[in-house]
Amino acid sequence: MNPTTVSSDNPGTVWDGDHRALTLGLLLTVSSTAFEALAVATVLPATVREIGGLNLYGWAFSGFMLTNLFSITLAGRLIDRRGPAHPFIAGSVLFGSGLIVAGLATSMMVVVLGRAAQGLGAGAISSAAYVAVARGYPSGTQPRMLAMLSSAWVVPGLIGPALAGTIADYVGWRWVFLGLAPLMAAAASLAVPALRRFSPTRDAASETASIAAAFALAAGTGILLFGLSGASSLQAIIGTSVGLALAVPAVRRLAPPGTLQAQAGLPAAIATMALLSFAFFGAEAFLPLALTTVRQQTTTVAGMVLTAATLAWTSGAWIQARLDATHSRRRLAAAGLALTFAGIAGTMLVLFPRVPVSLAALTWGISGLGIGIAYSTITLVVLASAPPGSEGTASAAMQLANVLGVALGTGLGGAILSMATTHAAQTLGIAFIDATAVAAAAVGIITAGRFTAPRDKGSARTTSCL
Repeated sequence: MNPTTVSSDNPGTVWDGDHRALTLGLLLTVSSTAFEALAVATVLPATVREIGGLNLYGWAFSGFMLTNLFSITLAGRLIDRRGPAHPFIAGSVLFGSGLIVAGLATSMMVVVLGRAAQGLGAGAISSAAYVAVARGYPSGTQPRMLAMLSSAWVVPGLIGPALAGTIADYVGWRWVFLGLAPLMAAAASLAVPALRRFSPTRDAASETASIAAAFALAAGTGILLFGLSGASSLQAIIGTSVGLALAVPAVRRLAPPGTLQAQAGLPAAIATMALLSFAFFGAEAFLPLALTTVRQQTTTVAGMVLTAATLAWTSGAWIQARLDATHSRRRLAAAGLALTFAGIAGTMLVLFPRVPVSLAALTWGISGLGIGIAYSTITLVVLASAPPGSEGTASAAMQLANVLGVALGTGLGGAILSMATTHAAQTLGIAFIDATAVAAAAVGIITAGRFTAPRDKGSARTTSCL
């Protein structure tokens, strides 16, 4: 089979001889990164108890996010110019090295550095994975493969936190990191040979401007988040001003023209991804706090509510895969955002004492179903709308939008919550955070209406360029 041409007349399956190793390698890689992402919050308290560094606790998360933001913007361009294999290898090495560094750490600063390396690796891996779907699978099987990649989060979502806690209690928190390193190596050994078949789609060129823009975006976002969480008005003003001055031009450089205005076509799809991530993850970050602090529930109850959304997300991805061939992607994305809107709005009701806490599992499950439908649909729109040979750049822009949405949603929420000094103020703060997320989902429904007809344009283009 010619690796640069996949015929839609004989689509095969994701498990046929041409795709089996790539499919298994990608699924194992995503499962490993998902487990680590879900487990780190569980074991980090044990890490601090042993080696100290509570003041750096938050940077174990934000360090990962900021380096991930840098990596995905750079990796997409490297993939288009050099093919996906080398960035995937580099990403796997960085992620595995970060696991080892964190697992052997003797101080919290070293853990943060390990997490930063993991963020660099995760960005390159995810960029290569999306490009592998776009170039390595026929258009008819792409929705199924994206659904399977979403499903790779199910088992980690169900058992990851509990398993990580058990390992930390009985073996030691270090083995949550160290135990994943061999699995990452095995996954890479399966995927890399298949990825080597895909040749670059552009001639190598100077990447200095892209590197500078990616660095400016990561730095600007970090400064912006620092400013939003500032203890003084002066810090907030300076941090926000400097952060925006760095980040906005970088976004204009790295995202498709017109993204900030959500212009029709690819820019609208990228902007909608940012709004979807802002809404869902901005609300999710503070849902456990609402359940445990406002409604006095156990951590186990909060975990069960989040698990409901994990399962619903996967269901939504599979529903999208079944409906993609017969329904407009514009309408599917809008429907998913509408469900996310309704789920977040319904979850806000749980802040009231007379509302049963059990409602949260239902409403947050609805939100998870919505993002499952919308996320996969928007991904397909981005891949189908990208100019031939630019799937890597478009994929990087989509992931950039995703990370920015998460960062801004959680960062703004943290700034709002930091102003709350009493129980009543904290409840009001969480309600305001949820209201902001609902507003973002509502705007996303509007921007989804600006998608072009990617199926008519994309199916013909995808058949010829994959």
